[in-house]
Amino acid sequence: MSVPSKPVAAFAVLAAGLSISCVHQQVGKTAAATPKPAVAPVNAWDQQIRNAVNVGEGDYELGQLRQKVAGEPENVAARLELAKAYRERGYHEIALEISRLAVARFPESGAAQLSLVRDLRDVNQRAEAVTALENFVKAHPASAAEYYSWLGILRDESGLWPLGEPAHRKAIELAPSTDYLHNNLGYNLLMQKKNEAAAEEFREALKLNPASQMARNNLGIVLAQSNAPAQAVANWQEASDPATAHNNLAAIWIEKGNYPEARKELDLALGYNRAHSAALKNLELVGRLDGNPATLNATPAMVTGWQRFGHSVRKLFVGPLDDSRAEAAKNASVH
Repeated sequence: MSVPSKPVAAFAVLAAGLSISCVHQQVGKTAAATPKPAVAPVNAWDQQIRNAVNVGEGDYELGQLRQKVAGEPENVAARLELAKAYRERGYHEIALEISRLAVARFPESGAAQLSLVRDLRDVNQRAEAVTALENFVKAHPASAAEYYSWLGILRDESGLWPLGEPAHRKAIELAPSTDYLHNNLGYNLLMQKKNEAAAEEFREALKLNPASQMARNNLGIVLAQSNAPAQAVANWQEASDPATAHNNLAAIWIEKGNYPEARKELDLALGYNRAHSAALKNLELVGRLDGNPATLNATPAMVTGWQRFGHSVRKLFVGPLDDSRAEAAKNASVH
């Protein structure tokens, strides 16, 4: 997954589902290797360079970037572009080594530090990324909001929610009118079960950017978890249709294990739209979870002309709620 240019934490719970992934280790017999001549040990970075050259063969952009770095060794931006190019092609280890060298050569470069943080995150080395960024902002207390936001996200992703909160707050202190920073703090607070404070941050994010689907989704989740299901549905309907809003609430009930309430919401969702794919998948999922066969009992809901007009206007000017999370139920599996 590519790292966004601005760090945004997402709370992806809108899709009901229990997913258990299994990892298998395959062990097989290996044929005896043909003896090879002894060779001198290769320095790890030299090997990375050889790998980079091999990867870049036939890639015009990589070739041009490598030539630029070779010709302009003091150009940190060129080095970071090269790291980005390898990162985007999926060669994360090579990108990481390039970023490491950039930081070593240009220790005062914030851009090089963020490049290193991204690459460490890509190879699941979050502890090192956190330490590196902590040291950087300590040495550079005037760092921009983006650095503290990344620090908060990295701590969050490491399960260090109480430590993530002050980093998110520092980011907001530096850039109070940036909507995604409020969304990220809200996410952190929600994970700490500080629902009222989380809702306040999501509302502030929406005040700054009414079109933020992520903040809209998250506000609905926190309202549903705060025993305000009607408010959650109303919130989701601000940027979606009734079927999706009720399906979202059903997803929350499924997460909580309250299958009767989930069925009620799915019945309402399918009453508005009997072909709603996410609701149908969630209905099938509930049937597997509670052992009762999935049944479609929904009665088509009465929708007035004004309601249809309102939904059309919202879709035209706001756009539909991101259905990718709601549709993730199709990947749910129960073991």
